[in-house]
This record gives sequence, structure tokens and C-alpha cells, in this order.
Amino acid sequence: MNYSLLYEKWMSDARLSDEARKELGGLSEAEKEYRFGAELAFGTAGMRGIIGYGINMMNVYTVRRATQGLAGYIKTMPDGAMKRGVVISYDTRRSSRRFAEVTAAVLAKNGITAYLFGRVHPVPMLSFAVRRLHAAAGVMITASHNPKEYNGYKVYGEDGAQLSPEATDVIVRRIREIEDFLSVEGEENSPLILPVPAEVDEDYFASIAKLSLSPEAVKACGKDIKLVYTPVHGSGYVPVMRILDRLGIKAAVVEEQIPEDPDFSTVEIPNPEFKETLSLGIALANKIDADVVFGTDPDSDRLGVAVKNGEGEFIALSGNQVGILLLDYILTRLKARGELPENAAVVKSFVSTGMAKAICDRFGVTLFETPVGFKFIGEKIKEWEADKKYTFVFGFEESCGYLRGTHARDKDAVVASMVCAEMVCYLKHVGKTVYTRLREIYAEYGFVLDQNFSVKYGGLHAMEEMNAVVDGLRLSIDDMLRSHPHILAVRDYSAGVRKRADGVCEPLNIPKCNCVYYELGGGSFVCVRPSGTEPKLKIYYSIRAKDEDTASAELMRIKAEVQLFFEI
Repeated sequence: MNYSLLYEKWMSDARLSDEARKELGGLSEAEKEYRFGAELAFGTAGMRGIIGYGINMMNVYTVRRATQGLAGYIKTMPDGAMKRGVVISYDTRRSSRRFAEVTAAVLAKNGITAYLFGRVHPVPMLSFAVRRLHAAAGVMITASHNPKEYNGYKVYGEDGAQLSPEATDVIVRRIREIEDFLSVEGEENSPLILPVPAEVDEDYFASIAKLSLSPEAVKACGKDIKLVYTPVHGSGYVPVMRILDRLGIKAAVVEEQIPEDPDFSTVEIPNPEFKETLSLGIALANKIDADVVFGTDPDSDRLGVAVKNGEGEFIALSGNQVGILLLDYILTRLKARGELPENAAVVKSFVSTGMAKAICDRFGVTLFETPVGFKFIGEKIKEWEADKKYTFVFGFEESCGYLRGTHARDKDAVVASMVCAEMVCYLKHVGKTVYTRLREIYAEYGFVLDQNFSVKYGGLHAMEEMNAVVDGLRLSIDDMLRSHPHILAVRDYSAGVRKRADGVCEPLNIPKCNCVYYELGGGSFVCVRPSGTEPKLKIYYSIRAKDEDTASAELMRIKAEVQLFFEI
């Protein structure tokens, strides 16, 4: 059925709500095509889209249909999965609470227990709750750091990690069986809809408090350090402030960004990766002469950090920089306390900084790489819990996602805030700042310049267009190897093959994904992949050199010689 006929079918259906009919009534032809020309995709990260009515949008009808697909999957699971139920959480975005209630109602209608949080809770607490309640699955209503127009629906497995590709395929098949989007019903007042027990929150904070590595330093300096925190109108305010207070670390909060504002009206985009998002926090930090600024995104799974440089000016650290600082701190403290396991392992996404390998080698820790997506880090934790080959100590992604501990199976900005605050205390206790330690790390291991940027796409066929770009790069691998001597090998993660400049091909022992990765000399790399959550083609650089000036010059030279990004 074409988009125009489907649009008319929705508009003539008596089951369509008055709100939906009003919104859909004045659409242009292009808007009709966007909203009804394709279905909102459901993948391993669930689904994410612009809020509005239509089959390609986030609304109660697409949420109900997705939940019916999830219900169909749960009914096939063993061990009393329907009774164990599903935990549902949500962030501060527009319609998040409503979508959470709709999710619970559809599950209940299917005879499945639904545990619904009574107020906003972040991703890591949802992941923890799934594990703590032995639930069959979890649902988080969020679009993470996307602009205010978006919302999303993330599904978690019984291990607390984002759903596996295999389970996702089953749910997608169940969803596609439901052709009539308006047919799915829920039971909103069902006795199967239960509140999440209050002790789940208490257990979460108790679990992450046990991960403390420097209680002496916190006791000595916790009341003296000046830390500014902003939740950026999201779900992090209560849990972040609670864990910091529990440790005895005081934080000044950006008052304007405490309210749960679904429009995120004080920022352009609620993404703490950007210095602009932390600008109010930095202004407060300058006013009170603070040491550090923290910011979390709406679902509080990402942590942004700003610190003073050598001139006393606040700079926003990249996710890679925070990652290596936390890695260095965690391994240093575990070793000093005699708690570094002999089989310790660290996991990072392969687009994250190459410096992690040097740090892990120094401490005798094994480093593993995964595709982008914290679910792959969660899979490693699950694997090692079963076979005991390695002990997970830290995982991170360059996009400001970090996890210390195994209480959750997704990135956790609450525990990251705790560990990062502890690190500030520890460094102050030994007479250093975060910035001076970062410079010491560069001096010890060699400078790494990590940068990334995105090419935005739009329209109904954005994902197809982005994939076509990566497909084109894949087809030109041989030409690139012949033409550019600085490319030592190319990893085609879609085919699972690494091709060296001498023509030898080697298998990649890693889950397949749509990505092309160019290995350069000295451990440097360039990587291109389409985002799985928004219409952006993402390009990553990691350039290793003896110092910052050399790395910057090398980056410019590589751009000019390879011309990869100009072609894009």
C-alpha cells in the first residue's frame, strides 16, 4: 500500500484519536510521505524517531505495536517469563510517561506482569532493576541525547543488556505480523501493572557505593573540592546527587537545569559531549572557582566533563579523554589496593581511542574491542561471568559512555559521576589536577589526537543513503590500499575481514556491523560508519604522535592525502 492510501486509511478509521486526526489533518504531501512512506525501524537498539503521528513516527500506536511484538516474544520464553514480567522506565522527554504507561497496558493485556517506575529513572537503574527483579525484559522510553523532537523505545534482555540481535529478529517478526497499527489494545488498570519496589533503588546505590576506590582521599578532600553538576533537565539529578552525597562529596547544581523540561529549553541539544551543553555549568564553575563540571544527558547514561586547563580556562574533555583518565585511575587504584585481578579485562568500542591499549599493556590488563553499542560490552560481561576467563573492570565508548562494575549492563553516568568525582579527590589528595594528570598520561604514552564529526542526512531515505556511502567505501578498498601508502590495512566489519596492504586477508573475530576502518601507521586509524540511532554518518580519527603539534599536522596531512572525508 502506498503512503497516500495508508494516510487516508488512518484518517478514515474511527479508532484514530481526535488528537491524531487534528495533527494529521494539515500535512503537506512531503510530510505525508515521510510519516507513512516507511515504518519506524526496530533494531537492536529498539526504535527511535520524531514524536508525531504516522507509522514512521513515535506515538502511542507505534509503541503499542512494538510492545505487542515484545509480548509475543516473551510468551515464547521459558521459566515463567510472563510472570517474571517486564520493568519499564522513562526519562523526561515529551510523552515519555505516556509511552511507558501504554507499554505497561499492552503487556498487561497479554497477561504479562509490568513493573512501572513511579517517576523518571535513568537507563542504568532500569538495567539494574531488570537484574534485581529477575525480570524477563526491560523497556526504557528515551531518545538519549537526541534533540527534543525525538523519543525512543529501548528493549533490554533478562541479563540487563540491550537486546541481542537474535532476540531482536524474533520481536521484529512479531511486529511485522501486525499490519493494523490501530488494532493493538492495552489494559491500563490491570492488576498486573505493579510499581517497582522501593528497595530496588536502595540496592542500586548500595551496589555502586561498593565500587569506591579512594575512600581515604574522599574523606580528606571531598568537602573541599568544588564540583558543579547539571542534569540538563534529565533523569540524572536525583541519583547523581544522591550517590555524591552518600560519598560525602558536595556538588553545586545548575538550578536552571534541574526542572524536568521536555523542551530542554536552556540548551540547543541535550548532549553533554558538547561544551555548549555544559555552558551554564561552566559559568557557575567560573563564578564559584570550581574544579570540575559534570553534565548528564536526559536518560543519564552519558557523562560530559569540563576541567580547568593550565591557564585556568575550562575546557570540555572528549569522551576519549575521560575514558583514558578513568581507565588510568581505576587500574592505578586497583593495583595499589592489591585488588587488580590477574585476569582483568577492559572493553572499548573499536572507534574509541587507541591509547587504551598502551595503558592496559602497562598494567598487564587485556583489552577487548567491540562494535559500537554498549550491548556488545554487556555481552562480554555475560560471557566472562559464565566461563570465568576474564574479570571485567571497566568499559567505555568515546561517546561519553562508561561502566565500572557489573551491576548494570549499559553505560552508567551515575556510577561514572561517582568514580570521576572520586578521581578528582584522589588527584587533589596527591597534589594534582585532572588536567595535569591528563598531560602526564600523554607524556607517558605518547599523544593521541581523537576527533570525530558527523555528516547529517535527512528525509525518508536517510539510512539508505548513509549505507550507500559506506558500501561505496567498501567497494573501493583495493583502490585505497594501492593509492595511499599510509593505509596499512582496511577492516571491513560488514564482511568480517581485515585486508592488509600486501593483499592478505584475515578474519575479524568480532560481531559484524556496517563500518569501514582504515589502519594507519603507529596505531592511528580513520573509521566511517552510519549512526544506528540518528540520521548521521559518523567519521572518526585517532592520530598517535609524540606531541599535540605533530598529531595535528599529521591529521591534516592524512586528510589531504587520503581525501576520504572530502569524497564523503
